[in-house]
Amino acid sequence: MAQKHGDTDQAKAGQRVALLMAGVGVFWILVNLIGSEYGWSNRTRALFDLAALAGFGFALWQTYRLWRMRQNDKGKD
Repeated sequence: MAQKHGDTDQAKAGQRVALLMAGVGVFWILVNLIGSEYGWSNRTRALFDLAALAGFGFALWQTYRLWRMRQNDKGKD
């Protein structure tokens, strides 16, 4: 049985990375809006900025791993 387009493990991993990036972006925007609305200190808001930066860094690492996995699978066709 042939696999449908986007039904491979690599495609699913790419979708998870995309959802992670989108989720971190939405989280960061919401925290900034909430922080400005409630008057959080710059120090508290910077903590959430660092958390978002860590999330984006993790997504970048996952993207690199996915790219390497695809490079290793190129010659196996």
